[in-house]
Amino acid sequence: MSMRTRPARVSCAALAGCLALTAARLLGSPALAHTAGILDPMAFDTTDGRQIYAHVCRGCHMPDAGGAVGAGHYPALAKNPALASRQYMALTILAGRRNMPAFGARHALGDGGPAMMLNEVQIAAVTNYVRSHFGNHYKDRITAAEVHALDSTSP
Repeated sequence: MSMRTRPARVSCAALAGCLALTAARLLGSPALAHTAGILDPMAFDTTDGRQIYAHVCRGCHMPDAGGAVGAGHYPALAKNPALASRQYMALTILAGRRNMPAFGARHALGDGGPAMMLNEVQIAAVTNYVRSHFGNHYKDRITAAEVHALDSTSP
């Protein structure tokens, strides 16, 4: 065996050993989103409708609220006549609709971890924001108390 192949074999063996120890460590303590600090629903406490839209809604409904079609159908919120009813939008956020997940505390389901939930103040804020932006000009606003009342009557 030449001197040139021996260090390469030692390096490969050392690397394999390090990888095996790392894998054993990772398998012994899986990093789940809710335990690794990746998803912390309690940390999301803003009541600014614009920020809520940016962090929760725009991933599906797009930054311009134009909606999208691809892996699913995400309806446009921009210039949407269905949003004339503030209760319709708030109920949709609370309890979900078709393939849209529910964000109300009583209705939200986690997908392998804690659910992303919005409280009544946040639901009112994002409802009012969307209904007054993106080409929507609805002036009547929904309150957190109204959202709470809707949640009390929803299934």
